[in-house]
Amino acid sequence: MPVVECLVCAVEFYAKPSHQKKGWGKYCSITCRTRSQFTGKQVHCFICRKAIYRSLKDLRSSKSGNFFCNKTCQTIWRNTILFTGENHINWKHGRSAYRRILKSTGSVQICALCKTDDKRLLIVHHIDKNRTNNNVNNLKWLCHNCHYLVHHYDEARSRLMTLIKQ
Repeated sequence: MPVVECLVCAVEFYAKPSHQKKGWGKYCSITCRTRSQFTGKQVHCFICRKAIYRSLKDLRSSKSGNFFCNKTCQTIWRNTILFTGENHINWKHGRSAYRRILKSTGSVQICALCKTDDKRLLIVHHIDKNRTNNNVNNLKWLCHNCHYLVHHYDEARSRLMTLIKQ
């Protein structure tokens, strides 16, 4: 009677001689056979540190060397670590940070001229028209329409200047 030791869990079990002849009879159960097919390793999610399994192919094909448990953790990494500051596609030596600067001051996001509060329409206007001057006193919230008027019509520009001086 051929008693064989399982290659995964080391439990002794009976294996038919015909199975051994064919190269079978190495594992005590389907669970152990399935476990033996896993060739990758356990890694930790880069964001939440949760233990996850990755195959050898996944381990080799990772460009960053970071692994994530789901798309949420990957998106957090992309938006807070990978594509910020100089790595952002629209980075222009810090000159495009004026919107964030104005938000961080706590100024209410309302158009200075028409009082529109729809955040989808609001943009930041440089009062002295110098885009590199990101001083808080030089920045004002305007909607797209009012921004166009301020840049192209003297009447709208003078209205904005009187509002600023008040």
